[in-house]
Amino acid sequence: MMKKEDTTVQDKASTNGEVIVRFPPSPTGYLHIGGARTAIFNWLFAKKHHGKFILRIEDTDAERSTQESIEGILDGLTWLGIDWDQGPYFQSAFAEEHRAAAEKLLEEGKAYKCFCTKEELDRKREQALAEKRDIKYDRTCRNLTPEEIAEKEAAGLPYVIRFKVPDRTGKIGYRDQVLGLIEKDYSEIDDFVIVRSDGSPLYLLCNVVDDIRDRITHVIRGQDHMTNTIKQILLYEALEKTPPVFAHMPLTLDPQKRKISKRSHGEVVAVQWYREQGFIPWALVNFLVLLGWNPGTDQEIFTKEELIQAFSLERISKSNAVFNYRKGDPKFFTDPKAININAWWLRNLPIEEIADMVKPDFQAQGIWEPAYEGEKRDWFLETIDMIRSRFHTLKDFATLGRAYFTDDYQFDPKAVRKNLLKHPELKDLLPELAERLKDLEPWDLQTTEDALRAFAEETGVKAGIIINGLRTVVTGQIKGPGIFDVMVAIGKDRIVARLSRAGELIEEFEKEAA
Repeated sequence: MMKKEDTTVQDKASTNGEVIVRFPPSPTGYLHIGGARTAIFNWLFAKKHHGKFILRIEDTDAERSTQESIEGILDGLTWLGIDWDQGPYFQSAFAEEHRAAAEKLLEEGKAYKCFCTKEELDRKREQALAEKRDIKYDRTCRNLTPEEIAEKEAAGLPYVIRFKVPDRTGKIGYRDQVLGLIEKDYSEIDDFVIVRSDGSPLYLLCNVVDDIRDRITHVIRGQDHMTNTIKQILLYEALEKTPPVFAHMPLTLDPQKRKISKRSHGEVVAVQWYREQGFIPWALVNFLVLLGWNPGTDQEIFTKEELIQAFSLERISKSNAVFNYRKGDPKFFTDPKAININAWWLRNLPIEEIADMVKPDFQAQGIWEPAYEGEKRDWFLETIDMIRSRFHTLKDFATLGRAYFTDDYQFDPKAVRKNLLKHPELKDLLPELAERLKDLEPWDLQTTEDALRAFAEETGVKAGIIINGLRTVVTGQIKGPGIFDVMVAIGKDRIVARLSRAGELIEEFEKEAA
């Protein structure tokens, strides 16, 4: 409970009814994982409290904002399953409101026109640095008379509008829901600019006006925005509105402890990249939530309902989160925890859902058959279910599992070296096995196993050598489900055909290795 003498803003917003939060991305690039995490935290908080989640596109930077970026943000959130209750609103549509707020502050003497030029400000800044003083605007224009202002305007001098920080002693602050009490001396706060010389209001003012209009009760955002918070609280006060509750999340850092950014880290931090790499949407949400939040237990896998129930601002970490992506790794290229969580969902979601998720990639790879939704549906589901236990992403089905669906598949070089090249006798044995198998009836787990083991005993070759060689020839892989399950799934005709050409195949591998 806060005491009356506290200088912090009272937490009124959380007791005045409906919780309303917002996600206000700038459309200057793709949706990256830091922005996605911010959206997820806000969305979870709204869901937890049966409130509203508003999507607001802050597009006032016309030079950097693009339609492509806007569509990328909407598409990324939709793919993740982050739905919004209102919006998307576009900040640029409310420009008149922003300018009206600035005019109101001017009229009430809470802001003023500053005619100082960039050159003058640069010179004062350099002088302050040389004298080792704080770099602050010296308020040259704060107390200009109406006559002086009129004279400068008549001369056509450009000006910005600065907020007039109250001339008070003591501190202003707020109680952050993550970091606790945050305070700053009034004397340390600069008279900050709220409108540029071209007449366009700055983010600081626009954001406050928009949050007031949208009745935002909680602002949940990254700690990189903390430099704005005290100034925005001053604007709320000047506009005679109650500030929302603030909660500043830890930043997302790379392994070198640098802030994750689009410019520095490229596609590996883009939500779209994870979609293209075969991530399950909810698995990525599950992973991103754990970057900077924990449930207070060892639980890492959450359903949507479990996560909504467990989420709270109090469990957000004060420390920055490290995203341990492995740039350049040809296999995973991302945080191992993200891969493990995705693999868990890959193994545990209903098989119908996984089958629907792999369809687009199968179509793109040219290995989709309409029969997989018709007469071959049961076989398709059973095969997908059988092979998914060793996979990590949806992409693996059309790459590592490709041999189950087409004769056009790749061979793992490690499997070739270990299972084929080290055993040249397989050049003759595997085609012989094909002859033995072509008339086998019925084609099931028991008969295939009996036939293979009998063949191994007759030829005096260990069954394991034949099994491993067979696996590599018919799937291209070094490991996978039980070999007899594999043989039944792929089918007799394909198994026999692939084993029949094993001798030629191994000779080709020997030439390549020579």
